Amino acid sequence: MKCQTPLPPIYSASGRIFAPPDGIRGPRGGSYRVMRDHDSAREEVGARDRRRLAALADGSLSPRRAERMRRRVARSPRLATQLAAQRDAVGAVRALADEPSEGLRARVERERARHRRPRRRSLSLAAAAVATAALAAIALVVLPAGAGDPTVLQAATLAHRPARAAAPAPLPGRPALLDRQAEGLAFPDWEEKFGWRATGARVDQLEGRRATTVFYENPRGARIGYTIVAGDPLDAPDGARAAVREGVHLRSVRRGGRIVVTWLRDGHTCVLSGEGIGRDALLDLAGWRAKGAIAV
Repeated sequence: MKCQTPLPPIYSASGRIFAPPDGIRGPRGGSYRVMRDHDSAREEVGARDRRRLAALADGSLSPRRAERMRRRVARSPRLATQLAAQRDAVGAVRALADEPSEGLRARVERERARHRRPRRRSLSLAAAAVATAALAAIALVVLPAGAGDPTVLQAATLAHRPARAAAPAPLPGRPALLDRQAEGLAFPDWEEKFGWRATGARVDQLEGRRATTVFYENPRGARIGYTIVAGDPLDAPDGARAAVREGVHLRSVRRGGRIVVTWLRDGHTCVLSGEGIGRDALLDLAGWRAKGAIAV
């Protein structure tokens, strides 16, 4: 691989620019090219490919083009690297949208305290209405940070985010399971049966509950996230469709170009979400029992 210029900026499908990953730079002059392993031909990652990779990362690319792009990504280490960078950028942006800053939360608490204190003069009806509307707007902003139980759709957004831990290895002596647990439940190893390989993991807090996610990818580069949420079961999203696989009762819904599947294992909510994969394929993964090796 030969780098001759700085890596071009990373573009989102809406045209926003993200900085290239730290440390990936090249000397001035020439063009940025990659040597293909299979035929030593040179492949340039052009602006159109960057736009399509951005659309693939955020789920806005059409199914036909997404399938073609995944095939190209599977053959090209450079495209695979660009796609991973795009997914990290999308995950970071969505994480910022989901997680208000500590400064904002502090401002909200100050506003609430100020309006709880007794006033010497009564507010006029108009002033009271304005204050109530302002507090309502602030409450909407901070709702994801601690206003009650989390939702299945909140848990599904974790599948957008980048991994923070290495991929768990297969559990020795238990070929259907990974060496990673959450709430006493082992994550499945889908590689041999379905071709989905574990690629990383992360742990988050949703409304004070621990949410553990393991990420998987298939040979075409499609990515899914499997999250187990601590605590009592969460309600299925409105409009979710019921299905049964191997005796496991599942609910599924489509949101924002992604399929979300949810079910219970030992009283804990599990959420499986991904793009570039059909509803039936996700249901098959979620309901797979491995002849009883996977506890439900």
